[in-house]
Amino acid sequence: MTSVCAPSSDSHVELLDEQTCEQARLNRDARFDGRVFIGVTSTGIYCRPICPSPHAKRVHVRYFPSAAAATQAGFRPCLRCRPEVAPGTPAWNGTSATVNRGLRLISEGALDEGNVETLAVRLGMSARHLSRLFSRHLGALPTTVAQTRRLHFAKQLISDTNLSMAEVAMASGFKSIRRFNEVFRKCYGRPPSELRRMGLHARASDEYIFNLAYRPPYDWKSLLTYLAVSLTPGVESIANGAYHRSIVIHDHHGMLEVKPVAGAHTLRVHIRFPQPECLLQIVTRVRAMFDLAADPEVIRQHLSRDSLLAPLLLRHPGMRIPGAWDSFELIVQAILSQQYPLREARMLAGRLVKCFGEPIVSSDTQELSRTFPQAKTLACARLSCLPRSCARTIRAAAQAVTASGSDKSLDQLLAQLRGIKQIEESTIQFIAMRALNDPDAFPVGHRVLQPIIRIGPMREAVLRRAETWKPWRGYAAMYLLCAAGARHEDLRAHRADAPLGA
Repeated sequence: MTSVCAPSSDSHVELLDEQTCEQARLNRDARFDGRVFIGVTSTGIYCRPICPSPHAKRVHVRYFPSAAAATQAGFRPCLRCRPEVAPGTPAWNGTSATVNRGLRLISEGALDEGNVETLAVRLGMSARHLSRLFSRHLGALPTTVAQTRRLHFAKQLISDTNLSMAEVAMASGFKSIRRFNEVFRKCYGRPPSELRRMGLHARASDEYIFNLAYRPPYDWKSLLTYLAVSLTPGVESIANGAYHRSIVIHDHHGMLEVKPVAGAHTLRVHIRFPQPECLLQIVTRVRAMFDLAADPEVIRQHLSRDSLLAPLLLRHPGMRIPGAWDSFELIVQAILSQQYPLREARMLAGRLVKCFGEPIVSSDTQELSRTFPQAKTLACARLSCLPRSCARTIRAAAQAVTASGSDKSLDQLLAQLRGIKQIEESTIQFIAMRALNDPDAFPVGHRVLQPIIRIGPMREAVLRRAETWKPWRGYAAMYLLCAAGARHEDLRAHRADAPLGA
């Protein structure tokens, strides 16, 4: 049986074969949404597995591991199922660590300003080898991946906002309206103005709503419970089942609200922001923050082999790893929670925001009054609102972030943070888990994950058992944390039949 894409020597999961893809297509199985795309040779269009259009004959069907691969093969996106709103490709879907890092950098805009050669240098290899890896694992070149990302977001803006075409072009990363029209017409087979007439929904000025898809199930309640413990006063809040926060990009302030849509496998994101050219960056961050590319079925199949984790997966199907809106904000939170209990760490974070955060003028709620302080602000501040040792560590981290600049990756930043002796390796792992969305990071010794250590006699025993959880130790940590915070007895019950040293 032929695989959707070539097998990888360092792949963690079995790639989808054609029989599996065919069943997903015929059943319109939402679990495979974003994991496989369907090209129909008789129409030249590619779709999601959940597309409601009548099924094409099997002889006319081709399967692709990514939307970019279908685009590179000459297929146009379906206007009915809208591939641009499909969940992201899972980071572990047969890709190497290098390709994962490359995808993250592309999502951060690495190819909007630079080229493949610059991206390859950041990843420590030649452009030719990087292109070979992308073709092998994703079926498309890095430039095609980046352009597909821009085109998909442009289509979403055309369908769901009232931005002008010039604003759409700028917001989706195109340098000129002429180039945007040319590439868009080539991809969709019609000018963007024609699609605008098909899907315009007027919005208030500076307000945007996006529905971002995920693969079910999604344990939204557990995610909110986790976030609620460490909410930064003045910056974040949770109300009526929705997450709210202030945001700042390029010194512009805004707000966002995220909540699930009843009866649909989507999160609704309400954004208020004055600069539409930042929308792609905002939506990209939200996707990462709420782990929308995760494949819960693959994670469940792997982790449920462990008798300790199996009942937790049943009790909390679809657990996600919460990402971070801003890496520096997460670094500060991690340092505070390393040194202090969560309640005290939250209080100290609130002090920091009150002293150094910028006020939000347009906020509709008193709970969101400020932005989180930027690294450049804290790098040279006295930080007298914090205990002395904590202030020194946070100032050193702010200086490392400021010195790293925008041309360095988060991986390089973590290397610099390891040079600060007050920051423990478990804290580095915690930052990697949430700021880098690393599904295998395992911060076993970090204060917020201390319940893991309490269920066994030794840290080494935990680490030995965790070897069997790779490459999803981060998800295992989230399940254990959720269980420890809710019902410690559930974990203690496994001591007899599932000893950690086994």
